[in-house]
Amino acid sequence: MHIMEGFLPPLHAAAWGVAALPFVVAGVRRADRLLKEKPETRLLLGACGAFSFVLSALKLPSVTGSCSHPTGTGLGASLFGPSVMTLIATIVLLFQALLLAHGGLTTLGANLFSMGIVGPWLAWGCYRAGSTLGLALPTTIFFAATLSDLATYITTALQLALAFPDPVSGIAGSAVKFLSVFAITQLPLAIVEGLLSVAVINWLSRHSVDELRQLAILRGAASVEVTKEECHDAA
Repeated sequence: MHIMEGFLPPLHAAAWGVAALPFVVAGVRRADRLLKEKPETRLLLGACGAFSFVLSALKLPSVTGSCSHPTGTGLGASLFGPSVMTLIATIVLLFQALLLAHGGLTTLGANLFSMGIVGPWLAWGCYRAGSTLGLALPTTIFFAATLSDLATYITTALQLALAFPDPVSGIAGSAVKFLSVFAITQLPLAIVEGLLSVAVINWLSRHSVDELRQLAILRGAASVEVTKEECHDAA
C-alpha cells in the first residue's frame, strides 16, 4: 500500500501532505505528553514502532505504482491511541522511503494518510468498541488490526482512483478496479496481521503486565478526555 516515489500528480501529492500535517503535529504533542506521564512505556512504544516497520516492509507487488503488505499500525493504535501511531507511522514511512526505496518522499503524505491516519483511527475505534462490548482483549486486537489493514488498503485504492480516473467510468470505475486487484493479496494479509497482533498482545500480557496496566488507565477512565485532546490537536 506504499505508493511509489513520483507516482502521484504533484497537486495530489501536495494535498495529501497538507491533509496529513495536522495529524502529525497532534501525534508529536500526544507522544510528548505520554512519555512525560508514563516514561516506563517507552520500550513498549519502540517495540510497536519496530513491529510496524518490519510488517510494512514485507511488500508484495500488487498494482502498478503500489504494493500490498501488512501495516502493523492497528496494534500500536490500540495500545497508545491513534495520534501517537500517526507519529510512529511518519517515522516508519520516512525511514522506509530513505533506506529501502519503499514509498517515497513526494508520496509521503498520501502514504501517511492511509497507513498512519485512517488505519490507526479505525483501529482505535474498533478497540474502544470491543472494550465497551466486553470482548476479550485478543478478539478486540484481532478485529482492530485486521480492519485497520483493510481501511488502509481501501484508502490507498481511493487515492489512486482520484489521481487516475478511468476514461470511461471515472473515479468510481477506477476505484472498483484498484480495490479488486488489491483484494487478491490484501484480504489474506489483513487476516495474517490480525493473527500476528494477537500473538504479540498475548506475549505482552505475560511479559509486560505493568506497562499494559498503565496504558489501560490512559485508555480507560480518561479515554473520553484523551479523544477530545487528540481531536482538538488535529483540528
